[in-house]
Amino acid sequence: MKIVVIGGTGLIGSKVCGKLGDRGHEAVPAAPGTGVNTLTGEGLAEALTGAQAVVDVSNSPSFEESAVLDFFTVSTRNLLAAEAAAGVAHHLALSIVGIEGLPDNGYFRAKVAQEQLIKQGQIPYSIVRATQFFEFVKGIADAATSGDTVRVPPVLFQPMAAEDVAEAVARTVVETPLKGTVEVAGPQRFRFDEIVAEALRAWHDPRTVVADPHARYYGSELAEHSLVPEEGRARPAETRFEDWLRRTS
Repeated sequence: MKIVVIGGTGLIGSKVCGKLGDRGHEAVPAAPGTGVNTLTGEGLAEALTGAQAVVDVSNSPSFEESAVLDFFTVSTRNLLAAEAAAGVAHHLALSIVGIEGLPDNGYFRAKVAQEQLIKQGQIPYSIVRATQFFEFVKGIADAATSGDTVRVPPVLFQPMAAEDVAEAVARTVVETPLKGTVEVAGPQRFRFDEIVAEALRAWHDPRTVVADPHARYYGSELAEHSLVPEEGRARPAETRFEDWLRRTS
């Protein structure tokens, strides 16, 4: 199959391309750097010529609320229209577990809007919702830092490795479109503050982690299960946090 990967030069996209190539498929990375811009439509028609499937793992260059909403809605509309013109048979988008439950998070609202456009479109689709990535733990800690203190809510957290996210995407896109959603999550549940503290210790980072029930996660106050899938609902990933941490520390 020829599969175009929108965002194919990024963290997840580059891994998806590699995994699809290993399976014998023609994976085409598409991003502004390769001449494909989903916001303007530049290069889309050419990239999609002859493609059977499209994977969208792109991300907004800005996280400002209106900008991120504009990115995901305009890009998705352009992409779905170009796919219809090219006869693409499967559209797969990567999304996030729990996005409906945090409506005050502008990024999550934008992902909900993206999902709605896909579901209302004419292209058979699959949506893969993943939990947070191990690779984002440092960035989360940085965003939650004031002085030498990291304030994180002690809620449930079930992150996974980017490698496993890419595997779930690559596996799903070569199958029959789900016309629905599948969730994937890490194999272990932690307390949010505990996993951040463990990571900082491994990285010899001197910051102190404080469990604060009212600490906000990118603007949202979290409930116990805000960031985790319902019990038994998600496909478990393979990589355990301590193994990933050992390899990256």
